[in-house]
Amino acid sequence: MPCPSATFAVWTSAWLAGAAAPDDVLDALAPWAEAHDVQAADAATAAMTNLSPPGEPVSSLTFLLAALRRAEPRGPGRLVLPAPGDVRGLPGPGMFSREATTAGQGVLFVEAGLGIVPATIADGVLRWTVYPVPDPGPVPEFVALNQAERELRDQVRQSASVLTSLGVARHRPGVREEIAAALRARPASLWPAGMPGQSLRVLQHADEVEAILAAASVDEPGGALSASAATARREALRPIETAVRVARRAAVAEAVRVLATSPLV
Repeated sequence: MPCPSATFAVWTSAWLAGAAAPDDVLDALAPWAEAHDVQAADAATAAMTNLSPPGEPVSSLTFLLAALRRAEPRGPGRLVLPAPGDVRGLPGPGMFSREATTAGQGVLFVEAGLGIVPATIADGVLRWTVYPVPDPGPVPEFVALNQAERELRDQVRQSASVLTSLGVARHRPGVREEIAAALRARPASLWPAGMPGQSLRVLQHADEVEAILAAASVDEPGGALSASAATARREALRPIETAVRVARRAAVAEAVRVLATSPLV
């Protein structure tokens, strides 16, 4: 799943720390959509943030950055990548948790009491909706980047034999080209100066594994998997999907930590 939330978390955290300019944030987000708009989830959040409420003309990313600056968050944004059965990093039940789970991503600003979820609402239009988060919930588990990177490699290796035995994508012509094309189609990722090299490497690896997962999920032409084979494939892919989310969160968390504590300007 393409992840504009990772870009948003890294760049806004760098900007709030003085390591990037507002225009840098906007430039980094531009590849994700032809147009971006912003809306508060409800009237109370709109009044708190000076963003547009539902039913009125939308705001822009510039207004969203201004709202974050006014909120004066003392900590950086936290990337969340929830999935059914895996809600690590989310606050308690509420609008943000529900919508972030539906979208599979979001950014939580704990100290500001705000959560932001991107969603494509039309061709080429990405909307960032701002939700109130009065209760940040428990402190999320810490996963060291070295550990996350190692576990991603291990999961890919452990699942490879299962996928091979199922014949997943083995006989489909052009599958390697399909994976390469999927990677080329992803929006260009722009990162701040000072971005940790290991974070960059892990994010790139996560993108590559995700493209492979997408190819592995496609049925062979002219034949459908049996129910048991489809279940086996699903079970083989699930641990890798989880490892991708964990690795991406850990890479962004490390980048945010470094950029937030080492302002460049």
